[in-house]
Amino acid sequence: MMQSVPPLPVPGCSVDFELSNLGLGYGGRLALRGVSGQFAAGSMTAIVGPNGGGKSTLLKGLLGLLAPMQGSLRCRYPRAALGYLAQACEVERDFPISVEDFVSLGLWAQTGALGGVSDAQRAQIGAALATVGLQGWQPRWIAELSGGQFQRMRFARLWVQNPPVILLDEPFTGVDEPSVDVLLQLLQQWHARGRTVLAVLHDREMVQRYFPQALALAGTQLAWGNTADVLPGLAARAAARRRA
Repeated sequence: MMQSVPPLPVPGCSVDFELSNLGLGYGGRLALRGVSGQFAAGSMTAIVGPNGGGKSTLLKGLLGLLAPMQGSLRCRYPRAALGYLAQACEVERDFPISVEDFVSLGLWAQTGALGGVSDAQRAQIGAALATVGLQGWQPRWIAELSGGQFQRMRFARLWVQNPPVILLDEPFTGVDEPSVDVLLQLLQQWHARGRTVLAVLHDREMVQRYFPQALALAGTQLAWGNTADVLPGLAARAAARRRA
């Protein structure tokens, strides 16, 4: 069930999320605890750490899908204003829907469940698909897309949604390198335009190159700050664990 995340005061606000000793979990058991800090408006942060460390759990908390079991979490925006790309796609790959109709789901807040898509909105969809290298693919069935093309289409849906905050859960897993390059360029464009980007990632080199901020989790908060400061500590911890 969707939880209500208390809002931050908006006027003059430069923080999108504020976490204080946050604990999240499932079925009464904590999966993540002791997370405190702020995601600044316009920041670009990689969420890193071992599998099972609570990275996806944190995203669900930020989205209001999990209520805090400990501490507090406040968000600047209502849930509907947040853009989210889950690990698993929202529809089956063989579902009978066109690329255009799938991308138009990003306009749901404007069109509603039964509203039609205007000519101007169709132009938006075309521009979004062109941005991710899928120009002219509107009439194709989504089943015709390769894995990388499918992920580009999902990013195009975010493009038309135009959210101020974008949360991505392992967005490049299983995606071909040319598609990853295109999508990373899009993330950089969003960041340059003041969007807040939070992404769960495992590729250390990618994090170092593209994400100025990093949050390291392993069931609790290990470090949060400049990527150049966070990653060495995470690597040292992993090395010590291997020697133990």
